[in-house]
Amino acid sequence: MFGISPMQLLIILVIVVLLFGTKKLRGLGGDLGGALKGFKKAMSDDDKEKDADFAANEKVTDKSTEDAENTIKQTKSEQKEQQ
Repeated sequence: MFGISPMQLLIILVIVVLLFGTKKLRGLGGDLGGALKGFKKAMSDDDKEKDADFAANEKVTDKSTEDAENTIKQTKSEQKEQQ
Protein backbone atom coordinates (compact mmCIF):
# COMPACT_ATOMS: atom_id res chain seq x y z
CA MET A 1 0.00 0.00 0.00
CA PHE A 2 2.42 2.70 1.18
CA GLY A 3 5.73 0.95 1.64
CA ILE A 4 8.98 2.88 1.86
CA SER A 5 12.08 0.92 1.05
CA PRO A 6 15.35 1.43 2.96
CA MET A 7 16.87 3.02 -0.17
CA GLN A 8 14.09 5.64 -0.27
CA LEU A 9 14.63 6.40 3.43
CA LEU A 10 18.34 6.86 2.81
CA ILE A 11 17.67 9.28 -0.06
CA ILE A 12 15.24 11.27 2.13
CA LEU A 13 17.81 11.40 4.94
CA VAL A 14 20.53 12.69 2.57
CA ILE A 15 18.20 15.40 1.25
CA VAL A 16 17.27 16.50 4.77
CA VAL A 17 20.94 16.66 5.82
CA LEU A 18 21.79 18.70 2.71
CA LEU A 19 18.91 21.12 3.34
CA PHE A 20 19.42 21.73 7.06
CA GLY A 21 22.99 20.69 7.83
CA THR A 22 24.18 18.42 10.62
CA LYS A 23 24.56 21.16 13.24
CA LYS A 24 21.00 22.36 12.84
CA LEU A 25 19.66 18.79 12.90
CA ARG A 26 21.69 18.02 16.03
CA GLY A 27 20.31 21.14 17.72
CA LEU A 28 16.80 20.26 16.63
CA GLY A 29 17.19 16.74 18.04
CA GLY A 30 18.47 18.13 21.35
CA ASP A 31 15.59 20.59 21.58
CA LEU A 32 13.08 17.85 20.81
CA GLY A 33 14.63 15.57 23.44
CA GLY A 34 14.54 18.36 26.03
CA ALA A 35 10.91 19.10 25.24
CA LEU A 36 9.95 15.44 25.65
CA LYS A 37 11.86 15.24 28.94
CA GLY A 38 10.11 18.35 30.24
CA PHE A 39 6.73 17.00 29.15
CA LYS A 40 7.29 13.69 30.95
CA LYS A 41 8.42 15.52 34.09
CA ALA A 42 5.36 17.77 34.02
CA MET A 43 3.08 14.76 33.61
CA SER A 44 4.68 12.93 36.54
CA ASP A 45 4.50 16.09 38.71
CA ASP A 46 0.83 16.45 37.78
CA ASP A 47 0.16 12.85 38.83
CA LYS A 48 1.88 13.49 42.17
CA GLU A 49 -0.24 16.60 42.73
CA LYS A 50 -3.41 14.66 41.95
CA ASP A 51 -2.40 11.97 44.44
CA ALA A 52 -1.66 14.64 47.06
CA ASP A 53 -4.99 16.37 46.39
CA PHE A 54 -6.80 13.06 46.69
CA ALA A 55 -5.12 12.33 50.02
CA ALA A 56 -5.91 15.84 51.28
CA ASN A 57 -9.55 15.49 50.25
CA GLU A 58 -9.70 12.12 51.95
CA LYS A 59 -8.49 13.62 55.24
CA VAL A 60 -11.02 16.46 55.01
CA THR A 61 -13.77 13.93 54.40
CA ASP A 62 -12.70 11.96 57.47
CA LYS A 63 -12.77 15.10 59.62
CA SER A 64 -16.17 16.13 58.34
CA THR A 65 -17.48 12.63 59.03
CA GLU A 66 -16.13 12.79 62.58
CA ASP A 67 -17.67 16.24 63.07
CA ALA A 68 -21.02 14.98 61.81
CA GLU A 69 -20.89 11.98 64.16
CA ASN A 70 -20.05 14.23 67.10
CA THR A 71 -22.93 16.55 66.25
CA ILE A 72 -25.32 13.60 66.10
CA LYS A 73 -24.11 12.35 69.50
CA GLN A 74 -24.53 15.80 71.02
CA THR A 75 -28.01 16.13 69.58
CA LYS A 76 -29.01 12.71 70.92
CA SER A 77 -27.64 13.53 74.38
CA GLU A 78 -29.50 16.85 74.39
CA GLN A 79 -32.72 15.08 73.41
CA LYS A 80 -32.29 12.60 76.28
CA GLU A 81 -31.73 15.46 78.73
CA GLN A 82 -34.91 17.18 77.57
CA GLN A 83 -36.98 14.04 78.19
